[in-house]
Amino acid sequence: MQVLFKILRQKPNSAPQFQSYPLEVQPGNTILECLNRIKWEQDGGLAFRKNCRNTICGSCSMRINGRSALACKQNVAQELEMLPQSHQQDLPTITITPLGNLPVIKDLVVDMSRFWDNLEKVDPYVSTQGRKIPEKEFLQTPQERSRLDQTGNCIMCGACYSECNAITVNPEFVGPHALAKAQRMVADSRDTEIETRLDHYSQGTQGVWGCTRCYFCNAVCPMEVAPMDQISRLKQQILDRKDAQSSRAIRHRKVLIDLVKQGGWIDERKFGVFVVGNYFRDLQGLLSIAPLGLRMIASGKFPLSFEASQGTAVVRSLIESVQHDE
Repeated sequence: MQVLFKILRQKPNSAPQFQSYPLEVQPGNTILECLNRIKWEQDGGLAFRKNCRNTICGSCSMRINGRSALACKQNVAQELEMLPQSHQQDLPTITITPLGNLPVIKDLVVDMSRFWDNLEKVDPYVSTQGRKIPEKEFLQTPQERSRLDQTGNCIMCGACYSECNAITVNPEFVGPHALAKAQRMVADSRDTEIETRLDHYSQGTQGVWGCTRCYFCNAVCPMEVAPMDQISRLKQQILDRKDAQSSRAIRHRKVLIDLVKQGGWIDERKFGVFVVGNYFRDLQGLLSIAPLGLRMIASGKFPLSFEASQGTAVVRSLIESVQHDE
């Protein structure tokens, strides 16, 4: 079968443009195999990264048909099956572009420097103090080791970083890959700096509170690390240790949960006052939201009363059940 590969080409200091390559392929051919053939048979100047060809190294991560994936893992049949029906009537086309949120060096090769720098910010190593032990080996029980299995599967391919909406709007956010690694350190029985780590990961919007919970990182992770789930675990551990006065980010989460437990959904009249105004303690915060409140009242969009949702008791019991399990 013939497939058209549309590849976004780019050189330094030049505008990107698509270039098309028709290719006879088999349904089971991986995208990486197709790229190799294009480079060997049609265009030797095409640049892309590769190494293991077996979903181990993460080098061949790129955007395939609009989502980040490993070229060595995805095959032609999988990609064509996901195309809309209208696109399958013409010559089947697979579009390949470089990873997002990272500057392009050439074609499908991106500069990963910021990706690695952000990983370094979470101090992704077992604490030095934890390694100072008299034994030759630092022993762990099978149960302790099993806590690291999921996060240990990360191959640092950059797919989650590429799709992260938070990084797109907030360059200070360290990224889902870094926070998934952070959770791996917190879960490690050998580490002795858990409290320090959690304080560090909770600072501003560069840590866990910068996450927008879009779940794109979970959707594209080729190794099922589920970075969003790891970030949620970090958040919960921070919330368990902090009260609502610790920071606005922590107060935001606690107020949201408390209001939903009370009424089944959020009482908007209280939410801003409690979070930004810190339960009427923060005069400056209250003044900052006063203009918005006045505009809402003037336009008739400010709720003058609150009616609890149906099934509030069920919602409350579900939340309390989850909290109890944690």
